[in-house]
Amino acid sequence: MELVAGCYEQVLFGFTVHPEPEASGDHEQKWSPVADFTHHAHTASLSAVAVNSRFVVTGSKDETIHIYDMKKKIEHGALVHHNGTITCLKFYGSRHLISGAEDGLICVWDAKKWECLKSIKAHKGHVTFLSIHPSGKLALSVGTDKTLRTWNLVEGRSAFIKNIKQNAHIVEWSPRGEKYIVVILNKIDIYQLDTASISGTITNEKRISSVTFLSDSVLAVAGDEEAIRFFDCDSLVCLCEFKAHENRVKDIFSFEIPEHHVIVTASSDGFIKMWKLKQDKKAPPSLLCEVNTNARLTCLGVWLDKVPDMKASLPAAAEPSPVSEEEQSRISKKESSDTVQEEEKQSKPNAKKCGLTVNSSKPTKGNSLVSTKKRKLVEKLEKKRKKKKI
Repeated sequence: MELVAGCYEQVLFGFTVHPEPEASGDHEQKWSPVADFTHHAHTASLSAVAVNSRFVVTGSKDETIHIYDMKKKIEHGALVHHNGTITCLKFYGSRHLISGAEDGLICVWDAKKWECLKSIKAHKGHVTFLSIHPSGKLALSVGTDKTLRTWNLVEGRSAFIKNIKQNAHIVEWSPRGEKYIVVILNKIDIYQLDTASISGTITNEKRISSVTFLSDSVLAVAGDEEAIRFFDCDSLVCLCEFKAHENRVKDIFSFEIPEHHVIVTASSDGFIKMWKLKQDKKAPPSLLCEVNTNARLTCLGVWLDKVPDMKASLPAAAEPSPVSEEEQSRISKKESSDTVQEEEKQSKPNAKKCGLTVNSSKPTKGNSLVSTKKRKLVEKLEKKRKKKKI
């Protein structure tokens, strides 16, 4: 298991975490974090992190997405399609990455070949956040154009647009996909999927910076303060509140492993903390471990080694979907080339920028993957050849 976190200081941190041997009579097992790497790849502060079973990807204000192969522990290259700060990154299984940025684009990437499959002009303003439905067929996005947009990922087009009164900065599906939440400043509107209407509103004391579902009905909320709160999405009451950090909490990540339901928190105070949740969400969680990065943290992810992705990829057009069988057949035949006109207009000017590059001023030819170490080796061999010719 590896905790990864980005910061304002342009660095990505990695800490390997192992459970310590249980002491006799000690009911709470502790975990020990060990520094694994610090990597200074970006030229501006990091803004987003996403993780799947093999890769960690980071987005930055420098408008690039960097890829790290966690199995081989090497930098894998950089995606340079966006023209603006990368605001959100989401993996769906092992095959697809979806990115959003301040250029208003949502891009769907093949996470094997690292090719840009689709580039959609999603919002007139910035894309501030996106979330993929557990089925992989739908996605939600919010932007600075005061809209909430639903995307049919089977067809790669907009399915529904809802105007909202203010700019939302977070949108998130529940684990079962029966509801979703939209965050505006310190308020969380809870929507039911079947009615697409608000069933309730949760109000936090300060502006909300991050949320994560602990179950289909319990939501963990962090904001511009030291405390984290657990809310019940049905009764709208606060189940629990506990002080997690000495400064505002920037990001939360939750996951389950055998015998443990864990949340990880990152704060501007420089600490990454791992907490074990109690069965009763009204009880505050217990601290498993903490590590001080001495940096102003901005984003967080957890790479779980040896945990396979249950979802391999986004669903093919031929699979059951919100569209009819006739539509599915048409999409299946034209899957590689069929995009909406709006997408084509947007993606053509940026076609040359799409693909993977290493840390150099020149992009690699085509869509081949070239690691930094391999590139340096090739450069050395070329220099030797030139010397021999002379």
